[in-house]
Amino acid sequence: MGKGFFKVPVAVNEPVKTYAPGSPEREAVLAEYAKMYKSTVDVPLYINGKHIKTNNTRTMSPPHDHKHVVGTYHLAEKKHVEEAIETSLAARQAWADLPWEHRAGIFLKAAELIAGPYRAKINAATMIAQSKTIHQAEIDSACELIDFLRFNVQFMTEIFNDQPASTSDAWNRIEYRPLEGFTYAVTPFNFTAIAGNLPSCMALMGNVVIWKPSNHQIYSAKVIMDVFEEAGVPAGVINVVFGDPAMITETVMASPDFSGLHYTGSTSVFQNLWKQIGNNIANYKTYPRIVGETGGKDFIVAHKTADAKQVATAIVRGAFEFQGQKCSAASRAYISKSIWADVKKYVIEDLKTITLGSPEDMSNFMTAVIHEASFDKLASYIDKAKNDKNATIISGGNYDKSKGYFIEPTVIETTDPKYSTMCTELFGPVITVYVYDDKDYSATLQLVDGTSEYALTGAIIAKDRYAIDEATKVLQNAAGNFYINDKPTGAVVGQQPFGGARASGTNDKAGSAQNLLRWISPRMIKETFVTPVDYRYPFLG
Repeated sequence: MGKGFFKVPVAVNEPVKTYAPGSPEREAVLAEYAKMYKSTVDVPLYINGKHIKTNNTRTMSPPHDHKHVVGTYHLAEKKHVEEAIETSLAARQAWADLPWEHRAGIFLKAAELIAGPYRAKINAATMIAQSKTIHQAEIDSACELIDFLRFNVQFMTEIFNDQPASTSDAWNRIEYRPLEGFTYAVTPFNFTAIAGNLPSCMALMGNVVIWKPSNHQIYSAKVIMDVFEEAGVPAGVINVVFGDPAMITETVMASPDFSGLHYTGSTSVFQNLWKQIGNNIANYKTYPRIVGETGGKDFIVAHKTADAKQVATAIVRGAFEFQGQKCSAASRAYISKSIWADVKKYVIEDLKTITLGSPEDMSNFMTAVIHEASFDKLASYIDKAKNDKNATIISGGNYDKSKGYFIEPTVIETTDPKYSTMCTELFGPVITVYVYDDKDYSATLQLVDGTSEYALTGAIIAKDRYAIDEATKVLQNAAGNFYINDKPTGAVVGQQPFGGARASGTNDKAGSAQNLLRWISPRMIKETFVTPVDYRYPFLG
């Protein structure tokens, strides 16, 4: 591939629809939601282009109405995982040999299917099974997934056009090969876009994929596979298995042809996967690529010069959109004492106006957390804060799981900067605030940097540019995505490549060319035009 042989496509971010009352998109998604809610779906395994039903099933229920069943999914046995591996390897050569622009065409078509005929369906599925409001579903399952598919094609084209210099003596070129073997995508519940991107970006680069979605995201994963099938992804290229994660992973990683892991989820699971790969390293034909994005204990720092209303809005949106279940959600805040009274007042006023309930009621800003285990964990930390002398709940603190897993947006104020909820990842609608003396700003920045094992996202809010500069330098390693005068959430593909370091992952930046580079193995080809016929050099005389 020489430079300029293909024009680089210029991807454009998909516009976010408003879903305002009376808008056509609002009516379309509500109609789709009602239809899907009243029916049930049976989700098979997807292996080598076949829909496989094992008749060993589990039910799917909305977190906001956990007694209501919207469908079932089939569990894989070890033989199904082995079949997925075998058939993916059989499909690999033809897929790798397919000209890259034809692979691009498939995923560009997938983007347009989601932007058009599948938009209401994928949003409704995400609203139902992941309890996202329509706005959170729209920016995730529609816009972000569309952006991933479009921008990845642009990034791939730019990568392939990057070629070494040649001379009159030799033509040098780089062949961007897929990894040898098959890859493994493990995706989380919280973002439909991540679930779609992790397997598709590897497939785009010529790899074949075994994909294991979260058991709590299978409803929208089915829509993704429907789109991929309609877009023309060939049989065996992306194979989907559900079920026991330990069995599936052990089977995948026991294969000598395993060549890469693309993971988003909890830190502990990622560390265990890394150990498994290390224990098997001598068995693999090639060193597997490992890319992971895990947890976060994301922060907001507000300087004394910050606007109190802006800080309050950053807290409410950053901590409580999608019930605090974004990897980037704000869960600890450090507020300067001189502005805290106003920030506190504004936050409490805002939270009084927030209602919880079904996402079908679009007046609700929040819905339910994902499952009972998450609910119980969050409730236990809230109850502990109610009894601890160094913590005070200033807003929220109530919860109810009789119908859905509902937890009020909860703000804890603590006098201990190392209080448990300042350090522990909770993954829910709870934020803890530590108020520092204005004179201790520099020391507080050091505190922020040293409190958590994570380093995913963080924000500084200030008007003082010297304060902003100091925070940017001191917190250089505390967040892979750092925000100035904004909340620490809302990364956009092509604008803010996403990922963190430390315990938050390998920081390979989803939504950028850096991530795609992990899924190729370049081969350097040198072609000499006039080949020497005498070994002797002039210095020999």
